[in-house]
Amino acid sequence: MAFCKSCGQEIGSAAFCPKCGASQGAAPAPAGSASTAGLAENAAGALCYVLGWLTGIVFLLIDKRPFVKFHAAQSIVVFGGLHIITIALGMFLGVSLFSGGFHFFAPGVLLLHLVNLASFILWIFLMIKAYQGERFKLPVVSDLAEGIAGK
Repeated sequence: MAFCKSCGQEIGSAAFCPKCGASQGAAPAPAGSASTAGLAENAAGALCYVLGWLTGIVFLLIDKRPFVKFHAAQSIVVFGGLHIITIALGMFLGVSLFSGGFHFFAPGVLLLHLVNLASFILWIFLMIKAYQGERFKLPVVSDLAEGIAGK
């Protein structure tokens, strides 16, 4: 004699409980399961880069898988650093624009645009690599990212 996994009602050989309607095919998920359990590891790794360091922080805090933690930490280090560089260049150029020395700092404006372009290309590249399931390590920041992720 078979009983419902949810309510204990006798069900015989039915696939669903006649009393509560619960499926009898698979056991219910444990109460303490992770919120990202249904998300594939490669998709979660790619999502670590979607909003730069912001999504990196979110995934570093909520996902415990080593692959995802590495990509989250790498996202924080890479895009957090690039964000700081962009802000510093912008502040420097903003001061120079108002001081009347724009022509002298024109290469700085070009540098700011190059940093933004490099950030965009790196963003796309890292999302693709993570989605392909590759643990791609950037030369300078990967050691710091592994330290944050806890290897």
